[in-house]
Amino acid sequence: MILLVDVGNTNIVIGIHDGNDIIADFRLATDSKKTSDEMSIQVVELFRMNGISVSDITGVIISSVVPNVMYSLENMIRKTFNIHPMIVGPGLKTGMNIKTDNPREVGADRIVNAVAAYEKYKRSMILVDFGTATTFDAVKGTGVYIGGAILPGIKIAADALFERAAKLPRIELVTPEKVIGKNTVTSMQSGIVLGYIGSIEYIIKLMKKEMMEEGEEEPLVIATGGLSRMIYNGTDSIDLLEPGLTLEGLKIIYDKNRKEDR
Repeated sequence: MILLVDVGNTNIVIGIHDGNDIIADFRLATDSKKTSDEMSIQVVELFRMNGISVSDITGVIISSVVPNVMYSLENMIRKTFNIHPMIVGPGLKTGMNIKTDNPREVGADRIVNAVAAYEKYKRSMILVDFGTATTFDAVKGTGVYIGGAILPGIKIAADALFERAAKLPRIELVTPEKVIGKNTVTSMQSGIVLGYIGSIEYIIKLMKKEMMEEGEEEPLVIATGGLSRMIYNGTDSIDLLEPGLTLEGLKIIYDKNRKEDR
């Protein structure tokens, strides 16, 4: 079994691949203050709850956008599984040609998503990952990653409003039935959720236009990430929902770089 670890700004998503499918996945809060021993206790307990033995793990791959977590996380992997993990970054083969001003600046999670999506669909595409930040990534039909856009995530946008406007309450982020709210809560839901969907649609529209002007077919638009389902259900601009894309990409990259399981 292969342990797949995606370290995001809010959560660490862990998946377990048994050779055919991802058979379990769970989330830990991203906390740079946790020691490797604290992480190990959590992970071992989650394994136990899912009926999986630590000894079943034969390989580990990590994608991270949070450098401060990596020291404890890598130590935890070595101590708990007796494995030296692969880390997505320079030196690891991804199969994705990155054509940006500085390829090293592109977040590992964005490359992993692009690898997974291109492996599946082999065509021009726009990937939208809804997490702490919302990222847009453009991949040409030839499998070349050409760049994208970064937008504050919907929770960040909502939190900024709550914190700066004293009389506005915290609300549940759900899509309202109508754009014209009849009270403070529905008015905020309208502005935050529908306004956010509008910004997503506009960026997708412009990215499609630029790509097609450069000779690409109309890109397939794929949504992934923890908050993707809510946005997907509220717009026609997204073609496919692939919530597990990052973990799938990690397994693909692991296979490209695997020499021999322990």
